[in-house]
Amino acid sequence: MGITAVIDRVLGVWAVRADSSADRVALEGGLRSITVVRSWLASAEADLSSRLAGCASFPELAIAEAGRGSQHEAFRVLVGVATHGSVSDFRKRLKREAESLRADDGKERFERQEKAARLRRWTDADGMWCLSGRFDPLTGVRFNARLQAEIEAAFAESVPEGCPTDPQAKSEFLAACALTRIIEDGGVAQRAGRPEFVVVIEVDVDQESTDAPDSAEPPHDTKPDVRRPRVDWGLPVEIPWSVLIEPFGDSDAHPVIVRNGVVLYAPGELNLGRTTRLANRAQRRALRALYATCGIPGCGTSFDRCKIHHIVWWRHGGRTDLENLLPLCVHHHTLVHRDGWVITPGPGRTLTLRLPDSTVHNTGPPGRRAA
Repeated sequence: MGITAVIDRVLGVWAVRADSSADRVALEGGLRSITVVRSWLASAEADLSSRLAGCASFPELAIAEAGRGSQHEAFRVLVGVATHGSVSDFRKRLKREAESLRADDGKERFERQEKAARLRRWTDADGMWCLSGRFDPLTGVRFNARLQAEIEAAFAESVPEGCPTDPQAKSEFLAACALTRIIEDGGVAQRAGRPEFVVVIEVDVDQESTDAPDSAEPPHDTKPDVRRPRVDWGLPVEIPWSVLIEPFGDSDAHPVIVRNGVVLYAPGELNLGRTTRLANRAQRRALRALYATCGIPGCGTSFDRCKIHHIVWWRHGGRTDLENLLPLCVHHHTLVHRDGWVITPGPGRTLTLRLPDSTVHNTGPPGRRAA
C-alpha cells in the first residue's frame, strides 16, 4: 500500500472521529481503516528494524531506544513476532492477579481451573499429530518441572540431529523430544532423580520490594519499617497458599540465599575449576536464583532456554566456577562467540559489555525482576 493510500485512510479516521453524528457504517469503516494503517505500520517497523540491525552492533538496544521500548520487545520485532504490551505492563498484570488470589486465597479460582483442564488431539494439514492442553497451575508446575528436568538431563551435552538453531524453535523441538522420551520409557530424568525447585531468598532488599505484592511470600505480620527477606518460590504461576506445599511433596526444594547479585548460600559444589567444562546442577540452581532470564540486561529469554557461558572462555583457560558463569540465550551466546562481543565481570556480578563498534555498556547486579 502506498503512502497516499495510508494518508487517505488516516484522514478518513480523523473525519469519522470529528463527526459526532457518524452512523454505524462510518464507524465500522473507520475501524477497518485503523486496522489497515496498523498493519502498514507493523510492516514498516519490521523493515526499519531489520535495516537498523544491519548497521548496529547491538540492534536490540538501538531499536529499543529509538522506539522507547524494551530490548526483549525489540528482539521479538527482529524475529517477526508481534508483542502485546510491555514487560512493565505484564508485571502490573501479574501483580493484579496476585492481589486477586490473595483476596480469597485463590482456592475458589483454583477449583475452577481444575475443572477446566482440557487436552485436544488432532492431525493438521501437514500430517503432524498435534497436542494442545490447558491444565490447572499445580499440574502445570509439576509437568513443567518434569519436562525441564528431562530436557536438562537428556540434552545438556548434545542435541538430537536436526535440532533447529533458532532459540524459540530449538526450545520447542527439545521439549517435544523430551516429552516423547518421558512417554516412551520414563526418560533419563526419571531414572536420575526427582524434579526440583529453587526457592530464592533475597536478603537486604529495599522496603518497596518486600512490600510489593508480586512475590509468592505467604503474608505475615511485620513492623512497617522492618525489612524482611523476599521469598520467590521459583514457580512460573500463582498457586493458592493452601495447595502451595503440594508441588514439594514429590520434588526436591533447594533454598538459595542471594544479596545484591551475590550468592550467600547454595547447596552443592559451586567451583569446579578446570575439572569439567559443563556446569553442574548446583551451579545451575545458583544461577537460576540470580537470573530469571538471559544475563544480557533487557533480554527476556527465560533461564530454561539459556546456555551456561564461560565469561572467560573455556578454551582460553576459563574455569567452571560460579563467578565465571553466565546464562546466555542462543542469540546472545552466538553474538559473543561469533561477532566479538566482550563481557567483563565486575563486583556483585556487574558486567561491562564491549561491542565491535567500540560502544560500551555497563550493567548493575542481576535481579530476578530485571527483565
